[in-house]
Amino acid sequence: MLVVFISPAALAQRRQLQKTDSVFRLIKRHIITRDADAIYELTDARFKQSITQGNFRDFLFRELFSLGPVRKDSLLSFVNNLTAAYKIQFQTLTMQLTISLSDADKLAYFKLEPFKIGPVDKPTLVASTNPLKKIVDKVVDSIARRYIQKSNTVGLSIGIIKDGKISTYNYGETKRSNNQLPTINTIYEIGSITKTFTAAILAYYVNDGKMSLNDPITKYLPDSVAGNPALKDITLVNLINHISGLPSLPANFIAQKPYDDANPYKNYNRQLLYAYLKKCTLKSAPGKKYAYSNLAVGLLGTILEHVSGKHYEQLVSEIICRPLAMKSTIQHLYPLITTRFATVYDEDGHETPAWDFDAVAACGALRSTLSDLLLYTKANMVKTDTKLSKALSLTHQVTFNNDTQLGMGWHIIKVDGVSYYFHNGGTGGSSSFLAYNTDRNIAIVILSNASASTDATGLGILKKLQQ
Repeated sequence: MLVVFISPAALAQRRQLQKTDSVFRLIKRHIITRDADAIYELTDARFKQSITQGNFRDFLFRELFSLGPVRKDSLLSFVNNLTAAYKIQFQTLTMQLTISLSDADKLAYFKLEPFKIGPVDKPTLVASTNPLKKIVDKVVDSIARRYIQKSNTVGLSIGIIKDGKISTYNYGETKRSNNQLPTINTIYEIGSITKTFTAAILAYYVNDGKMSLNDPITKYLPDSVAGNPALKDITLVNLINHISGLPSLPANFIAQKPYDDANPYKNYNRQLLYAYLKKCTLKSAPGKKYAYSNLAVGLLGTILEHVSGKHYEQLVSEIICRPLAMKSTIQHLYPLITTRFATVYDEDGHETPAWDFDAVAACGALRSTLSDLLLYTKANMVKTDTKLSKALSLTHQVTFNNDTQLGMGWHIIKVDGVSYYFHNGGTGGSSSFLAYNTDRNIAIVILSNASASTDATGLGILKKLQQ
């Protein structure tokens, strides 16, 4: 997904991919020996509950072993630091095997299907507001076209801050075939960029003396949950900078009823969250190891709601959006602005539901516009004497600096030697990218209503802008 530099997220992704690759190599070895039982033993307990060993064996002999020897294989994608897709070429047929691992590094997901050819280029040039007059216009267009001309993308909005000047560009459509270009006020899902808002709210309350970064999370949890000894050493700052030891998602995540792959967070409520925390164990000791965790930041959001007595969306509005005049950054759509929300599309370019959130909203529930996020980015870059500005400044302080450098909610990355505060986001039908460097006076915001990653687009533009 990322190019040129190895971001903190990419470092964690690389480690997880190495584990997943090692399991895939075992699977491939067992395909050669036609050992179905050995592949079954690679799976976790929940997988075994979903299918018997005999049925799995029958499936492998019928659908996989019958294809003959493996001639060639390659990694196609590794999505959300979790799900790897491999292309496997047999003598007469090419298949795609998609797998993911549990926290115990056992197979939790195994899907075999015919290989599908990836997105192709659109036959005609996508419409754009780019005037192609200035050098920056042409730079943006040359890189944005690589993204928006693909068949699985639909709309794209880009905002650039350089030397104090703001340039905005919109490409494509807000809904496939509606011929309506996005604008700076089109509303997109921003996914995990939400985490930087959560960090700002935490910092605001820390500066106000209501919380401390080193407070144990058990201070803010019900006694029945706080009694789990695994939680006692986790602090608030551990939650926001991904060093809590908590997994990316809780083990009971799919226990929500109903569970929908296309809208996976919708019914994961606080009751399920607390039920998990009561008995959970950690992947690593708190404060020691970076491991990106939606669960951790989602939990922080519930703690902030407990301290304030307000819903997460209300906190975002009162602490961040109102002071910055950000009028379209929300969690829940309401009738007056629903028409501005861009329809979202999955990795194959098919329309898919937007994501809804319950208990873990703080990890990725917000929706926003290019206009609002440029205001937010500028507020992060320009210090003032306001309470919000001081809170934003606190989020920029380095809180972890091992193989990954982190502020609070922000990853600090390097692009050709230049440091940026950075976060991206991805949902089932959206992708986003935000990065800025105050000293160079450079920033970029990218929003897309397709799940195809915008990382390469953002990094490609940054490389050109900083030359």
